[in-house]
Amino acid sequence: MTEKQEIFTLMDGRIKMRRGRYNPTSDAVWLASFISSTPKTILDVGIGTGAVALCASVRNPSAQITGIDVSSEMLTECASNAALNGINIELILGDILNWKTDRTFDLVMTNPPYFKGSPAHHNAHHNADLGAWTARCVARVRPRGTFITIVDAACTATVISAMTHACGDIQIFPLFGAKNTAERVLIGGRVGTKGGSKIYQGLSMNTDAILRDGLTIDAILAMLGQS
Repeated sequence: MTEKQEIFTLMDGRIKMRRGRYNPTSDAVWLASFISSTPKTILDVGIGTGAVALCASVRNPSAQITGIDVSSEMLTECASNAALNGINIELILGDILNWKTDRTFDLVMTNPPYFKGSPAHHNAHHNADLGAWTARCVARVRPRGTFITIVDAACTATVISAMTHACGDIQIFPLFGAKNTAERVLIGGRVGTKGGSKIYQGLSMNTDAILRDGLTIDAILAMLGQS
């Protein structure tokens, strides 16, 4: 696929995306594959151009999806991508760190701004306090609902530390690239429960059954006898 193409796809064509200010990586598909239930309401924090939300909608077509982002430009592109796929997403212009709301959701998911450096042209969050970001996401999860995220492996401790005051049943799922150490980590937990943590063996970041075939991690683990 060349950079000149206006439209590119995810999950072997199940999702279409317009090329724009920010083009999603495989992180978006991986995060959506980590959804292990059938939530009725989903909040995507830092929705960007919509890749995670759209992938989640394919797997949970009856879910009501809401997305929040600080960038109006990104939300405009997200709305265009949602329309391209015939998917309805409620979009909110705002910052999760100071969003004043009492709303809670069955599932809150986020591919957060764990990167550091100078702000990019797409006007997304940079240099955010990942601990505060995580805590604010968890605060929007209904009791016994679920929070999931994907981060650089170096950020794992920060995220888990921000979750443990409210979450139990924490799941840690490493994703490996060319190195023997994890490059990304999927982390999830349930609000208000007290179950212990579980660390999985993990998978290669290039696993076609996730990226191309659109299977969930639960389905892969069941196939491998690891569920």
